[in-house]
Amino acid sequence: MTRRAVLALSRRDALGAAALAAAGLWLAPARSARAKEAAAMPADFTPEQALAWLLEGNRRFAAGRAEAPRRTLARVHDTAPDQKPFAAILACADSRVPPEILFDQGFGDLFVVRVAGNIVAPSIVGSIEFAASQFGTRLVVVMGHTSCGAITASVNAIATGTGPESKNLRAITDRISPHIEAIARRGSGPETMRDAMRANVRASVDHLRHGSQILEELVIKGRVAVVGSEYDLETGRVSFFDH
Repeated sequence: MTRRAVLALSRRDALGAAALAAAGLWLAPARSARAKEAAAMPADFTPEQALAWLLEGNRRFAAGRAEAPRRTLARVHDTAPDQKPFAAILACADSRVPPEILFDQGFGDLFVVRVAGNIVAPSIVGSIEFAASQFGTRLVVVMGHTSCGAITASVNAIATGTGPESKNLRAITDRISPHIEAIARRGSGPETMRDAMRANVRASVDHLRHGSQILEELVIKGRVAVVGSEYDLETGRVSFFDH
């Protein structure tokens, strides 16, 4: 997926809707509960269609029109034998950032990996590789968010020259700090924090794209796209951006 494709999808609502319509995924607001429950991503889809599907779900959520689809006990039973998540989300562990809710998806739709600061470590890469190679997941989204505590801790560690006392917490900030050091030197204002969060997301995207032979080959073949995004805690909206 090119930078132009990602930015166009994230900036223009009409294009996202058109992609859904072209894929046969657009459903009228008046559809029945049974129809909503059955409306999942088809077996054969592209990374672009998966991104449009996420965008539409987030638009519903941010507009207060969430449908909470595919969250019934029947869906639990349907997905028990197998799973085919259409997207993998690497998100922060922050309690205010639940991907299934903010993208308005249900059981079996998303393969979610959450860790403070949405950092990439070998186990994270392996988890995403598993989704892409075993379940046919076509889209990988790294999602940062505003007011991220891990970003704040990393900026403060750079500013003071000292990290958290816990070696386990330092394992997180030490993975973030190299990617945001120049930004952190500017101060600790809101814009600095947001720019640092975005830089960290881009670093995680780059790591997933080029730190895994499995993912890199799938990206080259056009079967998987890895993109970055940010979630705004105040608006409920997710904005996508490319590397």
